[in-house]
Amino acid sequence: MAAPRSIAVVESGGLTVSSGGSRMGMRDEEKAKEDDSPSSKKSKFERFPFSRWEFAAAISVFFVFSTGLFCIYWTMPAAEYGKLKIPRTVSDLRLLKEHLGTYAKDHPAQFILGYCSTYIFMQTFMIPGTIFMSLLAGALFGVIRGLFLVVFNATAGASSCFFLSKLIGRPLVSWLWPEKLRFFQGEVIE
Repeated sequence: MAAPRSIAVVESGGLTVSSGGSRMGMRDEEKAKEDDSPSSKKSKFERFPFSRWEFAAAISVFFVFSTGLFCIYWTMPAAEYGKLKIPRTVSDLRLLKEHLGTYAKDHPAQFILGYCSTYIFMQTFMIPGTIFMSLLAGALFGVIRGLFLVVFNATAGASSCFFLSKLIGRPLVSWLWPEKLRFFQGEVIE
């Protein structure tokens, strides 16, 4: 076996490497203890994943959508609101078509604006029921006009959902589930 050689390397932190291995300087030991102490670790809420700009953008998107829906429905002519609800079954859809059919004929522009904003809001925030809204468009507007309305609304809602998810979703998933994210990234790479 060869004789151990003595090599001395000094870094800015005071780390000295000698013949048998490494020896940490006093400053490095103190830094290591500070990093491991519970008081130096921040809680999850102190390490919030969004910048102020991202958080403000997410809140403002929600409030803009909500305010727009409120203003549209507030300015609509009076109707029997007790009978209006998001359809969950096909029979609910038939009842809603009967109640909205005359309203859609009397106020077509306001009805289409309300329908489109509701559909885009539901699609953006992934609220269940857009399939019934699609069927309702076909029932109220006919197949061709309903198809164009549904394609436009689904595309606009899915696009806004994607951009909102990209803005908020990526940092949120990284913050809440970092181990699972690393596992799935490792699975995809392999």
